This record gives sequence, structure tokens and C-alpha cells, in this order.
Amino acid sequence: MIRLEHVKKVYPNVTPLCDVNAEINAGDVISVIGPSGTGKSTLLRCINLLERPDGGKIYFGDEEITSPRCDIYKIRQKMGMVFQQFNLFGNLTVIENIMLAPVKLKGESRQSAYENGMRLLRQVGLPEKYMNYPDELSGGQKQRIAIARALAMNPDVILLDEPTSALDPTMVGEVQTVIRELARSGKTMMIVTHEMNFARAICSRVFYLDEGGIYEEGTPNEIFTNPKREKTRRFIQHLHVTEFTIRNGVFDFPGSVSKIDAFCRKNMAGAKQEMKLQLVFEELMQGILLSSLNVKNIYAAVEYSEGSGEIMLDVKYDGPMMNISEGDDVSYSLVKAESSDIQYMAGESDGFTNRVKISIQ
Repeated sequence: MIRLEHVKKVYPNVTPLCDVNAEINAGDVISVIGPSGTGKSTLLRCINLLERPDGGKIYFGDEEITSPRCDIYKIRQKMGMVFQQFNLFGNLTVIENIMLAPVKLKGESRQSAYENGMRLLRQVGLPEKYMNYPDELSGGQKQRIAIARALAMNPDVILLDEPTSALDPTMVGEVQTVIRELARSGKTMMIVTHEMNFARAICSRVFYLDEGGIYEEGTPNEIFTNPKREKTRRFIQHLHVTEFTIRNGVFDFPGSVSKIDAFCRKNMAGAKQEMKLQLVFEELMQGILLSSLNVKNIYAAVEYSEGSGEIMLDVKYDGPMMNISEGDDVSYSLVKAESSDIQYMAGESDGFTNRVKISIQ
């Protein structure tokens, strides 16, 4: 139905989309997730050309809609858009908001548009609000009206840009219920959302956006239960991360200690846990990798889990394939004593030949 080929979007000082390639099939319900600033809303706005891509092509069916020859206004009639901030016309009643586009753009009779509008209001559970104005509605009601308005054009696909982000928590459920019913009806949808449980329950596919594109995609089970890539795993498991890179054996130990201290304070890790982490980090880096093993290149990430409160020190390095958990000198002994679990893996991992994961409770 929709195909994206090498789509790129550039703003001053930032490029949220570098090289996006994707296919959206009829009947797909796709959740678009990822950290703030990774281009999720930009991706939706590029698909219906509210933002025009700076590179690449977008096809709707067999038609390239990024072509200058494309009648984008005609294409947009086939794409419903639901915004974060509702965007209802305040000077029109609810039913007038819903009737406006079918009458003005499709030439539908007012009677037909009215009857269809009332049917859609019943579908979203608000038929009694047809003569109200938007400022007389709650946030959840406004968003349900916005969904009904999008449906009034009978679009082939609906794009929803964080449809519950502007709502009071007590109103989120009513909007999610309407979207679930649309998903069950077979309507093709693409939904940008930060509600992970909702995304998992409703979608057939998940796009995780990062590094300027679709960093990982898969079924809900693949993404939420067994993500294959590191950043996806960190995002899904609500992990906070700070990273260190050592090249050619050059290591700023005081700066690293200060960075770990700031990270632990920010995430409210306990003093005892922070002390263990500092000790393990020092002995692993200075006592084992840089000294005993004479390692030159190291990547280290400290991960803090919101859910479990556990800290994980994930270290990748070049050099001899030696399982550091089996060493027996002072540094090895201290690392093992302060760790709750140590996993060593030999083999290629992001350009490094060794990897060790150390858990600290």
C-alpha cells in the first residue's frame, strides 16, 4: 500500500531521518516507537507530505507521491491524520467538524455527510455531543471526535501521531478503546505512541526508530519480548545508559569516575551499589583489561534498570580471548566478590572479540 525508499529529512542542525526504507501493507497496524527526537512524528508527516522529504521516494500504491506531478491533495483524501492536539475547528459544532471535509473535498451532500457523521459518532461513543462545540468537550472526547473526522473521508490508511499524549491519564483509555476497535475492523493504521502496553496489544508490526531510521522492526513479540539489537533492548526494558570508549589504551579514569557518580545520582542508585560499581569498574579497567591483558580498545556501557534497580556493566574489548571471570589474582577476585553475576562471551560483537556482562545489585 505504502512504500518508502531511502527517505531523508533534514532540518537545521539535525537530520531525524537519514535512510528510511519500509513497506506498509493493507491491514497492517504498525506502532512506531523510540526515544524522543528520533523522527517518529516526522516520519508520519513525511508519509502524507505535511513535511516534504529532502531525499528518497514515497509510493502510495503504484503512484510516487513525492513526484512534483502528484496531486497530493487527492492522495491526502485517502490518508486520515489524527494529531496530538486534536486540531478541531473551534467555531464549528462536532457534527460540522466531521461533515466539513466530505462536503468540501468530495462533494458529498450535506444530508449524506450528516448521516455518515452521526454513524461515526455512534462508533466512537459520542452521538449525544453532535451539537456541542469543541471547547465544551474533554480532551478524550475531542480526540475521539478527531478520529471520527478522519474516518469521515473513508481513508485507506489512518496515521495517528501520539493520539493520547495530550490527554489526562484518566482519559487515555477511552481513546485507546476506539483505536482498538478500528484495528479489529481491519483498518490500516500507523500509530506513533509512547504507550508500550497499548502498542503491544494493538499492533501487528512494530517500527523502532533510532539512528536516523528504522533501527529494528518485527512483530510485537519479537520487539517487546526478544529484541535483537542493543538500543531496542534498552528502550523496551527502560534502561538508562552511560557509555565509555577507550582507544589505544588512553583512559581518563578520574573523568570516568565522575561520570559514573553523576549517572548513579541521577538514577538514584544506592550509595552501596554505586561503591560496588566504582570498584568493579576500576579493577576491571585498570587492573585487568588495560594492565593484565594489555587491551587497547574498549567499549563500556553502564545500564541502570528502572524496574529491577539492577546495574549492568556491559564491556566489549579486543585482545586475547580470556574469560576474566576465571582469573584468580586480586583484581579478578574483587570483581567477582562485588558482582552478583558475570557472563563472558567470546566472539565478534560490534567489532570487538570479547564481551563481559557484570550485574551489580
